[in-house]
Amino acid sequence: MTHSFQLSALACACVATLSFSNVWAQSAAPGVPGEIVITGNPLGRDSTTVPVSSLGRADLLERGQSTLGETLNGLPGVSSTYFGPNASRPTIRGLDGDRIRVLNNSASSLDASALSYDHAVPLDVLSTDRIEFLRGPAALLYGGSAVGGVVNVIDNRIPREAVSGVLGKAQLQAGTGNDERSVAGLVEAGNERYALHLDGFDRRTSDVRVPVSLDCTKPGSPANARRICNSASTARGGAFGASTFWYHGYLGASANTYQSDYGTVAEDEVTIGMKTTRYALEGQVRQLPGWFESVKARLSHTDYQHTEFEGGQAGTVFANKGQDLRIEVRHRPLAGWQGVVGVQTESSRFSAVGDEAFAPFSRTRSQALFVHEERPTAWGQVTAGARWESVRVESLGNPDLPRFDEGIGAQKFTPSSVAAGAVFKLSPTWSMTGNAALTQRAPKDYELFANGPHLATNAWEIGNKDLGLEKSKSLDAGVQWKSGPNSANVTAFASQFANYIGLMNTSEIEDDLPVQRYQGVNAQFRGLEASGRQRLWQGASTLDLDWRADTVRASNRSTGEPLPRIAPVRVGATLVHGQGPWSAKLGADWHAAQKRVPDGSVATGAYTLVNASVSYRQKLDDTVLHWFARLDNLSDQLAYSASSILTSTAFGKSPLPGRSFKLGVQATF
Repeated sequence: MTHSFQLSALACACVATLSFSNVWAQSAAPGVPGEIVITGNPLGRDSTTVPVSSLGRADLLERGQSTLGETLNGLPGVSSTYFGPNASRPTIRGLDGDRIRVLNNSASSLDASALSYDHAVPLDVLSTDRIEFLRGPAALLYGGSAVGGVVNVIDNRIPREAVSGVLGKAQLQAGTGNDERSVAGLVEAGNERYALHLDGFDRRTSDVRVPVSLDCTKPGSPANARRICNSASTARGGAFGASTFWYHGYLGASANTYQSDYGTVAEDEVTIGMKTTRYALEGQVRQLPGWFESVKARLSHTDYQHTEFEGGQAGTVFANKGQDLRIEVRHRPLAGWQGVVGVQTESSRFSAVGDEAFAPFSRTRSQALFVHEERPTAWGQVTAGARWESVRVESLGNPDLPRFDEGIGAQKFTPSSVAAGAVFKLSPTWSMTGNAALTQRAPKDYELFANGPHLATNAWEIGNKDLGLEKSKSLDAGVQWKSGPNSANVTAFASQFANYIGLMNTSEIEDDLPVQRYQGVNAQFRGLEASGRQRLWQGASTLDLDWRADTVRASNRSTGEPLPRIAPVRVGATLVHGQGPWSAKLGADWHAAQKRVPDGSVATGAYTLVNASVSYRQKLDDTVLHWFARLDNLSDQLAYSASSILTSTAFGKSPLPGRSFKLGVQATF
């Protein structure tokens, strides 16, 4: 109660500051036309000065999937955890789970998706404006859980700029591979003083078609069919937001809900019913007098719950409630340095009720201080960042399961992370980048206190109260070239971990399940990423070749074994043809065989996925129609994901989707 009161008091103080600081504010500088501003970077730099990938509305329209992981899968360095078509988180440079920070509008997305591979991220591409994928010093401002990177899902549910009149968009799409039927829409209205936002979406799918016949024991489903058993889903959600503006800032609030019911695919009759409700408050004041230039604050409260059903009967219920408050203060240039200092406080309370609960009730609280600085130079730019945290993780046991009594108590950690980077402008067309980081991550509640059956990993998981901080040293270096429409970049990276926390096999058996225990080991990740575009033809139309490649090698240095769930070498290319309002793409991605796996994991064979798409932009008075059609896995190739735990725990249950045709239209007005 005391902590909640302190959080509320701090939030009220923050809101008061935002509301009354406009008395002293001065005019804001206009933005640079054409800039792609990276909101996950506290200085809002454009994408040419920070290590980032960004998918805008057009990209999401053409490549969007029903999960966050599959939407980003295929970007250089990004694979996915793929627990079937309904649950998938991004895997970045071989790192997944709580080493990847998923944000919603630069604020924590409190859910249970990192706890288990079959738990979905409660965010949908249909209601998203842009997705940013951030690495480097700016990413570490979000804590040790961002050692692999930050994925920032951005919407405009809290309007940040004034809206003139009424505008909106509507989207319809349908697909054959999973019988998808989706609809989404949003409306925004306002004037110079006020803005309102309203959006909603609904997505329904059937069992996914695949190139092989699979057995199925689910009542009402064929006993043997070329579909992934128990992979149907429904998802729906909506939001309302409003903002008020003054000359030098804004203050806004939003409320949104997300609901989903989906099959877990690992078991034929287990489904998950999920619901999350999120309330957010955000504001900013610009052009303050004195040393500080602006202040920005975000406060959110999330209430997440999902129930696992078996044969229609409710089983284990997972819940996570929490708050996140983040305040960033930008200072004026000091000795050439521009930057922000800030504080963040998070609190969450987790519970799992049911016989198959593998983690106890727990409470996690953290407070952090961070700083991010950038300095332009004659030869480029220097960037530095640091974050200091205080984390308290407490097991509260479980009144229905005595096996958690032994772990009741709290663990305290004080992780800190520092990072530095530089951009070297070698010429108007060539540049080099380098980043270095020392990162510390506090163990999560389940890594400390787990003790129960976890069907997603097909194991009895045991936590380790003696775990210390997970520590890593990371380096990356890259070279970029850009000349007109042509570009190329290559980045090499390496990370070494001390006390890399993971599930390790034991020789024990509990309740017919193999016992796996969380332990810290020494680990190493090394890899290479490359991508680019080459203009092949330019006249009345254009023809470009987009290419990409990546590889990751990850090892348990304590045992000499490979680490599990690492994507193989991948190489891909896409021909892009554009002529007026028309655009067409034909691409292929080759995935090498992944035979470098630890004992107990399943090797995967090589495969090639071919995709094609066409789009047309049609202008009708004040409305723009964006028609699109996409053909995925054109050759109906049978393939299995090397980065999915299902490949080892339930091989054959969930191959990658087969051939699928999708058709849709988005209207913007």
